[in-house]
Amino acid sequence: MKAAVIVFPGSNCDRDVQVALQKRMGTAPHMVWHRETDLPKTDLIVLPGGFSYGDYLRCGAMAANSPIMRAVVAAAKAGTPVLGICNGFQILIESGLLPGALMRNRDLKFICKDVTMRVETTDTIFTSHYNNGEVITIPVAHHDGNYFADNETVKRLEGDGRVVLRYSDAEGNITDDANINGSVNNIAGIVDEERRIFGLMPHPERVIEPLHRGTHGAYMFDSLLEALA
Repeated sequence: MKAAVIVFPGSNCDRDVQVALQKRMGTAPHMVWHRETDLPKTDLIVLPGGFSYGDYLRCGAMAANSPIMRAVVAAAKAGTPVLGICNGFQILIESGLLPGALMRNRDLKFICKDVTMRVETTDTIFTSHYNNGEVITIPVAHHDGNYFADNETVKRLEGDGRVVLRYSDAEGNITDDANINGSVNNIAGIVDEERRIFGLMPHPERVIEPLHRGTHGAYMFDSLLEALA
């Protein structure tokens, strides 16, 4: 299986994703600079975390108009799976590949810590190695992770089972106290209608081996390997 990681000026998790993909999938991904206009033949595209273009205008807004994103959008619409992590989630929304918006965190502060989430569905190529309702711990690091969408969009996401991860307490309860950034319905990650584009704020690439104090992120890459290899 071959993956491509898109690198923007200001990306700071691209190497972490590169290592995670190589460790869990066995092959090094293509590292594709944002000025490129063509993608190599690939089974998966990853938009990593960071601060593309310094987060000017809106987080992900400038990156969404990078030359390479025309190829990414075309590949996504043709069925190539796309994983957008943190800033990558913001880019997916700004590109129109996922609905909604990611606003400033509710307390207007940058959040960098481990958070617990409940897995809402394993019916995606990204989450098949989890259990429905499983509580996982993955770190976040963001200032603009407050997911918002209009009522009709949220109703559609919920009704179609497209909310993949939800901020929860350690027992899996969905509470306002567990909602670290104010996201509507505690949403931490969603998929598109075809369930092949996944955007999430937490960083699975940071917990793939015991030295990271956890391995819950590894299951996401293992799910992809099983689905795409």
